[in-house]
This record gives sequence, C-alpha cells and structure tokens, in this order.
Amino acid sequence: MKFKRSERLIDLTHFIVENPNHIVPLTFFAERYQSAKSSISEDLAIIKQTFEQRGIGTLQTVPGAAGGVRFISRVQENDAKEIVKELCERLASADRLLPGGYLFMTDLLGNPSIMNKVGKLLASAFAEKEIDVIMTVATKGIPIAHAIANHLNVPVVIVRRDSKVTEGPTVSINYVSGSSKRIQTMVLSKRSLKEGSRVLIVDDFMKAGGTVHGMINLLEEFSATVAGIAVLMESENASERLVSDYISLVKLSNVDEREKRINVFEGNYFDSNLSFL
Repeated sequence: MKFKRSERLIDLTHFIVENPNHIVPLTFFAERYQSAKSSISEDLAIIKQTFEQRGIGTLQTVPGAAGGVRFISRVQENDAKEIVKELCERLASADRLLPGGYLFMTDLLGNPSIMNKVGKLLASAFAEKEIDVIMTVATKGIPIAHAIANHLNVPVVIVRRDSKVTEGPTVSINYVSGSSKRIQTMVLSKRSLKEGSRVLIVDDFMKAGGTVHGMINLLEEFSATVAGIAVLMESENASERLVSDYISLVKLSNVDEREKRINVFEGNYFDSNLSFL
C-alpha cells in the first residue's frame, strides 16, 4: 500500500513514539511505506526538528550496518521544572498527613498522567545510559518503574519481601533497613534477571537508603551492574545515608504534624548535569 506523504508522516511518527529507544533501520521504513530512503530521511528530519521544538524528545542516528534511527524521550528544562513544581505543590498538601508523620501518596502513584510525566523525567535523566532492566521493590515503586520503562522500552523486575511459588527458584538476601535498623529480607526470581545486566534501581521514597542499598547487594548475586538510581522523593534529614549517587525529583525537608505543615522542594534532579532539549 502506497502512503501519501501526510499519511506517512503520521504513521511514521506514531511508530517511532510507540517504540522508544529501539533502533529501526531506514530499510524497514522504506519497505513499510514503499518509499525511497531519501524521502524517509527527509521525513525523519522534519519529525526530529518538531520533537525537539516541542520538547517531546529527539531522534538519534545510529551509523553502521546495524544502524538506523531511534527515538529518545527527552524534556525541555522549563517543562521539567513545571512538573517538579506540580509534584511539590501536590505533596505539600496538609491533607496528605497520616499518623506518625507519613504521607499519603497512593493517589499520585495511581494517576497515569502524573506517572507518565514522572516516568519521562526520570527516563530523560538516564537516556544516555545503557540500561537493560529496571528494578524496584513491591509495591509502591512499581508504577514509577513501569512509567520509566515505558519511555526507555526496557523490562521491569520486582523484588519482593517473600517468595512466590509462581516465580520458581529465587535468590534471597538479608539487609538492614537504613532508618529502623531492622533486618529484612529481599527475594528475586532467578529467571527475572540475566547475569551481567545493567540495572536502573527505582524507589518511591528514600530515607537512609537501606532498601536501595539492599537492592544493590542483591544485584551482586546476579553479577549485575548498577546503571543508576532514581527515586521520586528523598528525605532531607536522613543521617548516615547508605547511598550517595542517585537522582531524586523532590525532597521532603520537614513534616510538622501539630501545625499540619509539609515542606517539599526540588530534589537534586537539576543538579545532575542533565542534558535538556
């Protein structure tokens, strides 16, 4: 079927966005649209320019016999600041306070629009990294991990507190919680992670970093490498933090239960030498 150019541009754009971080050869598009490679190249140049102007992302040309083009999800700095500002405002709402100074976050983690924005921000931060898989601990880190995975086009593996018969043989470790200093257990299916994988660790909230540090130790059992660490929120007042190299979107500085006041501000996202559009 021969496409009109307008139809080809629409379908080409849709295909690229639906397959992020995946190298597609020009010959594939030439055969798909029954068009010359030169015409496809012109279309891709238009899409690349529009993506970058609108803050959607960019197209990267990969040379060589196995080369082609791939879409990399990116954001403009102003858009990123607006998203982080929105998160801070939502998280600072007094009605989020729970007994013990905890914050209710389930509504944000269950909001697909917000999670898509969070996923795009964190995926952009690691767009230039070689990542094979994303790892998180059940349960609240799961929507964040999947949101990032959607933009990086990589699988997600979920670490659990206890083994499930449906996961087959597992590897388990004991680790010390950074805040409570209690010994806890982490379990991961042997089939979930290939040896030598490069892993992006994701968590919803980090205080002292015990959970993240536990995941790092668990990766050693699989001879896997930590490619990066991303957290939605970190606590500013954590002492003896076990993790130092990470990216956070927001930072919780203080919770006053008596005054019902929550202080939240930007995390270290904009201090991480990120490359914005």
